[in-house]
Amino acid sequence: MSSVLVIVFLPLLAAIIAGFGNRAIGNVAAKVVTTGALLIACALSWPIFITFLAGDVPTTVVPVLKWVQSGALTFDWALRVDTLTAIMLVVVTSVSALVHLYSWGYMSEDPDQPRFFAYLSLFTFAMLMLVTADNLVQMFFGWEGVGLASYLLIGFWFRKPSASAAAIKAFVVNRVGDLGFMLGIFGTFLVFQTTSIAEILEAAPAMKGASTIGFLGMQLDTMTIICLLLFVGAMGKSAQLGLHTWLPDAMEGPTPVSALIHAATMVTAGVFMVCRLSPMFEAAPAALTFVTFVGGATCFFAATVGTTQWDIKRVIAYSTCSQLGYMFFAAGVGAYGAAMFHLFTHAFFKALLFLGAGSVIHAMHHEQDMRYYGGLRKHIPITFWAMMAGTLAITGVGIYWLHAGFAGFHSKDAILEAAFASGTEMGRTAFWLGAFAALLTSFYSWRLMFLTFWGKPRWAESEHIQHAVHHGHAEPNDANPPSQEDAGHDVAHHVPSNDHEDGTAGYHPHESPWVMLVPLIVLSFGAVFAGYIFSPSFIESEAFWNGSIAFNEHLIHSMHEVPLWVKLSASIVMLIGLAIAWYAYIRNTSVPQKAAAQLGPIYRFLFNKWYFDELYNFIFVKPAFWLGRQFWQRGDVGLIDRFGPNGAAWVVEKGSVLAHKIQSGYLYSYALVMLIGLVAAISWVLV
Repeated sequence: MSSVLVIVFLPLLAAIIAGFGNRAIGNVAAKVVTTGALLIACALSWPIFITFLAGDVPTTVVPVLKWVQSGALTFDWALRVDTLTAIMLVVVTSVSALVHLYSWGYMSEDPDQPRFFAYLSLFTFAMLMLVTADNLVQMFFGWEGVGLASYLLIGFWFRKPSASAAAIKAFVVNRVGDLGFMLGIFGTFLVFQTTSIAEILEAAPAMKGASTIGFLGMQLDTMTIICLLLFVGAMGKSAQLGLHTWLPDAMEGPTPVSALIHAATMVTAGVFMVCRLSPMFEAAPAALTFVTFVGGATCFFAATVGTTQWDIKRVIAYSTCSQLGYMFFAAGVGAYGAAMFHLFTHAFFKALLFLGAGSVIHAMHHEQDMRYYGGLRKHIPITFWAMMAGTLAITGVGIYWLHAGFAGFHSKDAILEAAFASGTEMGRTAFWLGAFAALLTSFYSWRLMFLTFWGKPRWAESEHIQHAVHHGHAEPNDANPPSQEDAGHDVAHHVPSNDHEDGTAGYHPHESPWVMLVPLIVLSFGAVFAGYIFSPSFIESEAFWNGSIAFNEHLIHSMHEVPLWVKLSASIVMLIGLAIAWYAYIRNTSVPQKAAAQLGPIYRFLFNKWYFDELYNFIFVKPAFWLGRQFWQRGDVGLIDRFGPNGAAWVVEKGSVLAHKIQSGYLYSYALVMLIGLVAAISWVLV
């Protein structure tokens, strides 16, 4: 397992070379170094995963260096390799390597390519540090590392105000979650007197209901409070309801960044952490109930918003948020294997969808509004079939009786069956929320496909296409996408028609270069086959997990005994969503406009993302700015500056004027002052 050292630190070395070398080494060298490092890391990760897949492999800890020794707090920097780590190594390195390769074509016109590739590699290193952590402090190091790297990548085009604002928003919202994570780590150390993950998980079962701890002036169950605090951190990183607002705005970064964040790195960190610490959560049933509730609510919320968005990347972004909800409510009902399996399959089809969307944007001269697409399947056939594979995977297309289907069919169905089989009220609630979200997922996924690849071309009304036709050159990637606010407030849900003869405005979309298509083809295989190949090991094999997560064998047996309609529910709602999307966007295209007009308030509510941004702006942002202005204008300027440096300067100025008047230059004036001083001194002595 010494190869894990190379896997983890090679991306860091590549990031240092590309980042500090920058223009001195040039674009090509920076790309070769970073992409080569990730391809090597990926090649070394798969044998480790296959080894764990093949047999009962014990957990290995690879020491790196001595880190901290301070009183009772002592821990080393070491890399923990078990089944859970092996899965994440494959997910992170595979997707990151393909994103690096894809970026060769997508970012080819950008002048800051070395910086971009350095950030990508740094992001990958931070995530690898997180998933190989042997103690909570080391995990927190990787946790904050992915937060920093996401800030740098989301705001990569820092001259664009919306990108800078999105980066700051992601950073600030995640700090809220990270506060909970830090408090959870502090509480864990207080209770267990160690930060070693192995020691904590070994002692956790005995703590179930065994003690209480003071929190906010109340005595509450110790494990419940610790797990809830840790989960707040997961809510921030994995964009769960309440701390989700940063995720859609993260689309301001380049499309490869979106793929990396959503598929393999930052947003999966929270799910990984909950599964890694699953024995702790098993000792806190109330915390698991809360995890189930938040996951189900997030799954439902994000799916409803995704049905109304026009920006192709935002639709996929809300899809990510919804799929993360599935993972969390799976963990909440105790199906940690199903949660990790959905994380595994989701990485393939979500990276595929994002990179496919990037290929569409590249072909459409960086137009991101789906209302200005249409009829693209004949022009970019490879991208079309790749996105078709991703859509079939995310919607869960499969045949139950053959136990054959695309990736999402195996992982999403397992989650719904586990939620129903849990037998708890919250588990059943999560099942119904998840089933309805699956219907909406099918609807908005096929809506995306139909608007993009079917129908007549609607390119003529796109400002980006008009710019391409009139000026005959491309703008740098999606650095200037259409404003979602400007494009989206068309409440009529109207898909524009074209006055031009063929609707193309004389523009001819082009397929992406092969350096962008190869990652799509590779990911398509994962979207098609990953579920079928790995389902038995992830879902049912306790030997495969080998103690790396809490495994509920009783729940697995209960999943086999659920009614047939439960097993078929995901496929049924998938077909319903497909039928609605086909009828509304292929058969009778006037339906969306009429429906949006009739459901005006509901449509606006969903399109504006349940008004979370407006609510947070009113409750938190505006008061914070008002308070800041008070401290600045009245506190800093009006009080501190007035009576501090400005006041001292005023005293010196006035004193110098008085001293100037006294300094007359006449001898008798000085003699008088000396006499007065002498009399005053004698008087003081006598008194």
